[in-house]
Order: sequence, then structure tokens, then C-alpha cells
Amino acid sequence: MPELPEVETTRRGIAPAVVQQRIVDVKVRERRLRIPLTPDTERAVLGQWIQAVERRGKYLLIALERGVVLVHLGMSGSLRLVAVDTPPRRHDHVDLVLGNGRCLRFHDPRRFGLVHWIESPAEAHPLLCHLGPEPLSEQFDGQVLYQRAAKRRCAVKTLIMDSRVVVGVGNIYANEALFLAGIDPRRAAREVSIEQYQALAERIRQVLSAAIEQGGTTLRDFVREDGNPGYFAQALRVYGRDQKPCVICGAPIVQTRIAQRATYFCTQCQH
Repeated sequence: MPELPEVETTRRGIAPAVVQQRIVDVKVRERRLRIPLTPDTERAVLGQWIQAVERRGKYLLIALERGVVLVHLGMSGSLRLVAVDTPPRRHDHVDLVLGNGRCLRFHDPRRFGLVHWIESPAEAHPLLCHLGPEPLSEQFDGQVLYQRAAKRRCAVKTLIMDSRVVVGVGNIYANEALFLAGIDPRRAAREVSIEQYQALAERIRQVLSAAIEQGGTTLRDFVREDGNPGYFAQALRVYGRDQKPCVICGAPIVQTRIAQRATYFCTQCQH
């Protein structure tokens, strides 16, 4: 699943080419997305100018003169810039055709994503209103994690993957941040100290920032807005390294499952 770094990479890639461009056509080849795409969306966005491209968690927000186009990449989707005359591939479901001869093309083989127009303030939408702070913002720090962890019996890894606590810390990045912070992912959230949460918050920022700079993590389907893969997978220290030597101490990395998600950690370096 594309995570925050992949979505942010896409945002940074498409924004310069689409901001201050007019949507001159909307081509829909498949309406059966997570939220069915109705003709009302096409009528609403046609002729509008794109004002900005923003991100909230794993959602892209294409701000128009009136309303916002909310885009989610689902499990395996991508949003790419192509020339308007580029033949569509299978699973290229929606095109926003721009006045500069290019189009934003939404590709989603599994149709778990969405392209959805919102007229009311985006932050009040049910998909966005419950989200926690952005991990790269000033509103996120160790104190936030420590306060949200109070009396929580869940594992610390489950806590930081909860979008109501902090957005965008997907499974890969949770594994990596916990390893760098030296925290056992199985530990009860309420048993982690404020000092450890401060270190963890910093490591979350570090891992996500590095992934964004390197274009996200390529696992199976993800490609950037230009169609090329991300490269952060080459820098993973613990995720997917079951029984391989720890990069710090050499002990074999252990794999287990927490909340049905594959979890990797070093029993020597993480406590």
C-alpha cells in the first residue's frame, strides 16, 4: 500500500505541473471505486482552476476554486502525469485533462482508491476529521505519543500505526522507526517512557523524511508520479530481513505478527 512518503512524493511531483492549470475535460473509464464516482463529480470540477495540491495523511487534496478533489491511492494505485494523447492502460480509470496538454491519470488495479469531490471544508469530511497530527509537523512530538499512550494496553507498534494518534506511519516505517529508537515493538504502549517516546518521534520523522527524499518505498506496485519506482527499500534496516543479521549487533532479525501485520525487530537491540 502506498504510504505517506509515496503520497508525498507524488504530491511534490505533480504540484508544479498542475497548479494554476484549468481542468478542461474529465474522462472516466471506471466508476466503481471505493466511493462510486458519479457524474456530479465531473460536472463539479470541469472548467475549474487548480489552486494547490496538498496532502493529509495518505490522502491527496487537489484544491480547486470551489471544493476539493480528494484522491486516495488505495492498495496499489498511482497518480501520474502523462501527455493527453497517451493511450490508457488497463486500470487507468480517471483522467483530469489540463489546459497545458497534460493530464492527471488515476491508475488503480484493485479499485480500493478513490477520486471524490468535496464541496464543504475538507477537514470536516468524515474521512479526514478524525485524523491525528502530521508526523512532520510541529504539532507532533514525543509528548503527543506519551499522552495518547496513557492506559493503552496495545503494543507500541499498534499505537504509532493508529491514524487517530499520528497519521501516515505505515507498517514499513513503524518497523524502521522502532528499530532506530531501540524499542521492542511488542511492548505495551503505556509502559514506554516519555524519553523513549521523544526518541521514537524523532526517529519517525527521520525515517519518513529519508523515504520522501528517496522517492518512497517500492513494494510490488508503487510507482512515482513519473512512472519510476521509489528507492527507499534499498535502505531498509529491519523490515523484510527475517533471520538476516542485525546491521548493528549481528543477531538474527526476528519476525512476528502484531495486529495481523508483519513485524521485524532485533531481540538484542530493541527492549
